[in-house]
Amino acid sequence: MRAAPTEARPAGRAAPRPQAPAKGAAAPRAAAAGLVVLLLLVIVRLPWAGDLGMHAATIERLRHSLLHPGNPLVDADTPSPYYSPWMVLLGWVARVTGLSVFVILRLAALAGLGLLATGVWRYVRTLSAHRAAPALAALSLVLLWGTSVINWSGFVSLNSLALTVSYPSVFGLGLAFHHWAWLTRALRVPTGWAEWLGLGLLWAVILLCHQFTGVVDTLGGLAAVIAARPPRVLWPRLGAGAVLGLLVLWLWPYYDFFALFTAGGDLEEVHRALYTDFLGRYWLALLGVVTLALRWRRDRWDPLAIFFTLGALVCAAGFASGHYSWGRALPAALIPAQLAAALEVVQRGRRRTVRTRWAWALAVALAVGAWTQAGVLGYVVGRARLPELLAVHYTAPWAGYYWITPFVKYGEVVMARDFPAHMIPAYGACTVAPGYPDFFLPDEARREAAVERYYARGTPARVRRDILRHYGVSWVLDGTDPGRDPGLRAVAEGPDGQVLYAVVP
Repeated sequence: MRAAPTEARPAGRAAPRPQAPAKGAAAPRAAAAGLVVLLLLVIVRLPWAGDLGMHAATIERLRHSLLHPGNPLVDADTPSPYYSPWMVLLGWVARVTGLSVFVILRLAALAGLGLLATGVWRYVRTLSAHRAAPALAALSLVLLWGTSVINWSGFVSLNSLALTVSYPSVFGLGLAFHHWAWLTRALRVPTGWAEWLGLGLLWAVILLCHQFTGVVDTLGGLAAVIAARPPRVLWPRLGAGAVLGLLVLWLWPYYDFFALFTAGGDLEEVHRALYTDFLGRYWLALLGVVTLALRWRRDRWDPLAIFFTLGALVCAAGFASGHYSWGRALPAALIPAQLAAALEVVQRGRRRTVRTRWAWALAVALAVGAWTQAGVLGYVVGRARLPELLAVHYTAPWAGYYWITPFVKYGEVVMARDFPAHMIPAYGACTVAPGYPDFFLPDEARREAAVERYYARGTPARVRRDILRHYGVSWVLDGTDPGRDPGLRAVAEGPDGQVLYAVVP
């Protein structure tokens, strides 16, 4: 029920009432602590997959030039949306300390995991005062997914979190939970202008750190405001915070944030995968969808129900319109469903038998999710030490390119394609074409065509030499027979038949 407004609480929704120490809180707390320890051990190993090389390259560029880092992947002076406030700070730390970029990424992972854990705790405490609620919520967030594993930045399934914990998306999502907690409390108690301006600033920082997580944060914040139905006296403060956030986005010097709204041609096809095997990837969260319906029946202004509705509408619109990148807003539907499933177990006013049944249903769903993602243990002990039943769930990380570092120096250009192009910039080198879509690189298509032509069978040696000369290439990564080009000299051999060739002047 909605509490009546008072002078001490200008917004309509009452804070959860404190409860006596709850029985049964020890088990979920121990399980949640075990997952944190597991992720800390994963951070020590820092398995390489996905965008890790991109973020390492970004830090390397900022280490060498905080003010004018240039493109993080290729030898070009262009802006990049990867130059966020968080990455600029990490680049400064790398510059001051001289630590390896992979040590910096481990520190980033510790900070991101800490923010996420404390943010979940703070936000859940605005929804329930039960002592077991934060731990149950944390378990649900990482385990209530499906029986098909999905790994994507901004998605906090256990396996995905293990591979992306050092990414800005985890840092941004941790900030988002803190933002929702701060905003919820600000809507309940008298709050000055400074706090509302701080909320606007935090909103902008989250959007700059990871744009897709910023969208999720925006939907969660909008849900909190709609649910609270703040009195008109708060509207100017809400508006001031939003204006300050927009101003920060406009003034950010490293890239044009608003230019991203006109980009995304390549992104749509990449994100089509988010809508495939939909039921297999997310069906365990349906338990939360059921509980959201129950919450909505009890309270038409329930913040989690509104949050879920906004997220589901955005994702559905993306599928219907072919804007598959909107699927990155899926956490805006999954997070409230997962939280609702956890909170229903400790719902006040329910009969004990009903709560017990919900607890068993949640326990079974969590067990299925844990079994599906048990391959995460392989990032700590190695696949060879996993029992065969668990090894089938293991996603092998990528092998690095440390073996080229004795030869390739910072800023030198390497001709590479596919997976090597994703990883080589992490060591400070550049590639001819970026390994990731780059909206601010005007000749991206021409560079990709040049790489494809270079490696194509039948391309004359003369044309290959012209391509190498045009892009200032010093090194070529290829197989053991790179077209028998006399202008290349083999200097090192790597795994899987890869060879590093020096371009002979």
